Amino acid sequence: MLSVASRPVSSLCVSGVLGRAAATMADALAKIPDVEIDPEGTFKYILVRVKVKDGDANKDIVRGTKSAEYHNHIFEKVSPAMEALGMECKCLGGGKIEHNSQEKKLRVFGESTGFGKADHSVSVEKLKGAFSDYEITWSDDKK
Repeated sequence: MLSVASRPVSSLCVSGVLGRAAATMADALAKIPDVEIDPEGTFKYILVRVKVKDGDANKDIVRGTKSAEYHNHIFEKVSPAMEALGMECKCLGGGKIEHNSQEKKLRVFGESTGFGKADHSVSVEKLKGAFSDYEITWSDDKK
């Protein structure tokens, strides 16, 4: 049994603290937006798996922006931001998104030279959650 200042600490107390810490990290993971993309245009995107450090809880997120010349430029911004929240992340692949906000359409296609092709079907499911009133399509076409 553990003791602090000659007083026993019950395993229930320790597991309760650990349980709260795990719940807090799971809450932090849940607060990370599933999708952050530019409001208009055609741009590169990546699919990222975010995981609680030293834990099992994870989720996939979509990030895309016109400001990224290469897919790794997106990851170079996402990774430190997630690490600051106590998370670690891995890029699962990339592609492009064509976002037409006026017509409420999103098209997911293409691949990343550095990270490979993301599973566009997973990306589309994430996009549908954030853009439920949009027509969202995907293809394995490169253009």
